Amino acid sequence: MTVVRVRGFKIFRDRHGQMRCYHRETGRKVDLRKAPLGSAEFFGECARIAAHAEAVREKAPQPGTLDALMASYFAEDHFLRLSDASKREYRMCADVLEPIRDTPVLAIDTPLLAAIHDKLAKKHSWDKANRVRNFLIQVFKFCIPKGLISKNFAEDVIKKPRPKDAPEAYRTWAFEEVQTVLDAASPQLRAALATIFCTGQDPTDALEFRKDQVDDGVIWKGRNKTNVGAAIPISNVLISELARVPAHDAPTLLASSKGTPWTYDGFASAWQRLRTKLEKDGKVAPGLTPKGLRHTMATWLREAGRDEREISDLLAQDSKVMGLHYSKNAALARKNRKTMQVWEGEYERRAKKAKVSNLQKKASNPDTRNLSDD
Repeated sequence: MTVVRVRGFKIFRDRHGQMRCYHRETGRKVDLRKAPLGSAEFFGECARIAAHAEAVREKAPQPGTLDALMASYFAEDHFLRLSDASKREYRMCADVLEPIRDTPVLAIDTPLLAAIHDKLAKKHSWDKANRVRNFLIQVFKFCIPKGLISKNFAEDVIKKPRPKDAPEAYRTWAFEEVQTVLDAASPQLRAALATIFCTGQDPTDALEFRKDQVDDGVIWKGRNKTNVGAAIPISNVLISELARVPAHDAPTLLASSKGTPWTYDGFASAWQRLRTKLEKDGKVAPGLTPKGLRHTMATWLREAGRDEREISDLLAQDSKVMGLHYSKNAALARKNRKTMQVWEGEYERRAKKAKVSNLQKKASNPDTRNLSDD
């Protein structure tokens, strides 16, 4: 019998008398039923597995490089506990640094990082350059105790200032824009946007609201970004919007058109398509973002005379109340109900103002049809 040997593969007969073949490095199996031992198909499959292993090996972080530092941070418990949005942000920063991932750690210093920072600002934007800087600060911070790098060289890189002519980040929405977008959205997307609008929470938080987190007209949830406890009263406006939501069996308050919980990427894609269409049709001004709805609630409350503490408590920005037990937060819930009532008052005031404005527009544009044509 001819003995078949392939470098890097283990070929043997098991205890049942069946021939087996595995790639030693990865443990991947060659199916000898589909690719009989010694056949052209067999050698082709071995070559494919070996090539894949080589590609993975080349892509793996090389010790003593920037890539290895980033890989070390991505394995940290600190990174794994971040919100999905923060993880996506940091992964994006790592992708931006892909061209220089093999830079030796010994070559990393503040002047080098400052030059990279400048280049990113020119190639991408001042904001992305600053976000990459912040990411590297985190990477180096967790690599120093492991002896992987001697100093946090990114901390001394000066942040790029915001250009004076840069558009407002997450700008507030005009009342008319809110209504235009909600009216144009699908039932599922409308419910998601309305929930963000009526609770003032980050999109990632609002999409995750669960049915079992609702108790006595209040949504109890910790904010993903800060783990700050949130007690969010459900306003009459939100009650009306949720009544429109198509029935679904998802554990979350909101669901996609498939009847399953929204993923952030799915929501972002649906929103992007709607926003692009409305901007193209001239129905909304550029710059609308779902997170801008959170800023809209804060702006309305500030204009209504609410102080920063009241706004922060409702939006779960920075509260000392960390627990989510109802008994501990009853006072916070009562306080937030009063703040939410102020927001509802602002909503009604703006709704009436928009209605009057629409009537005035109609009055200033009377029907000019020639009656003789009827």
